Amino acid sequence: MQLLILDAMNLVRRLHAVQQGRHEQPEARLAATRAALVQAAGKLLKRFAPSHVVAVFDGAPAGFRHRLSPEYKANRQPMPAELAGYLGELQRALWQQGIDALLSDSEEADDLVATLARRLARHGGHSTIVSTDKGFCQLLEPHVRLWDHFGQRWLDEAHVRQKFGLEPGQLVDYWALTGVSGSNIRGVPGIGPKRAQALLQQFGNLEALLTAPADSKEQKTVQMHQNDALLARQLVKLVDDIELGLNLQQLRYHH
Repeated sequence: MQLLILDAMNLVRRLHAVQQGRHEQPEARLAATRAALVQAAGKLLKRFAPSHVVAVFDGAPAGFRHRLSPEYKANRQPMPAELAGYLGELQRALWQQGIDALLSDSEEADDLVATLARRLARHGGHSTIVSTDKGFCQLLEPHVRLWDHFGQRWLDEAHVRQKFGLEPGQLVDYWALTGVSGSNIRGVPGIGPKRAQALLQQFGNLEALLTAPADSKEQKTVQMHQNDALLARQLVKLVDDIELGLNLQQLRYHH
């Protein structure tokens, strides 16, 4: 089984942003966004020739992460109102191409994507996630890969090693230390990318770092701010066991 998972909001917001610079009238912007989405989806279906496909939309304005940390994503620009009101039409356009939409009232889209990919991997199936969101790099393994449609490149293990100097399985702990500014997640004060990388190269993971005797100033800082790191890790780690309420067979792509 080859499942193509479109991170729909990632795709749609970027396509719409391009049109904002090209069209003055909202109606023209939205029509152009729809056309661009249909074209992009068509190219992706042709490139990957999936047996199954789904577009995952964000239907949950606030989930468990907002309850854990009220500041979570508080710095995000809200979706333009014109686009928010047009999502139903974009979902219909994808449906006409044979792509069903998946969204939840209580779960974030990223967790739905993670659940789909991991569930399929456990059964030996393969998933290709289409997104520019580096957060999905934590899911990388032989059955799960990540494609940047706009950069026309794989965000793969080699990309992770080059960018972070770590393995995909260490990324959640890395972001637990550094925080993620785009989602307003604070990590450990004073621990930036280079220090986080060095600590994880030395200790392997956050547990080992928190339990080892503190021989350096950086270790002491992390252990002193243990709660910050553990909260950040909870916010960053994707949930992969959501009850989706669908059978994967429902996502079969009929050419």
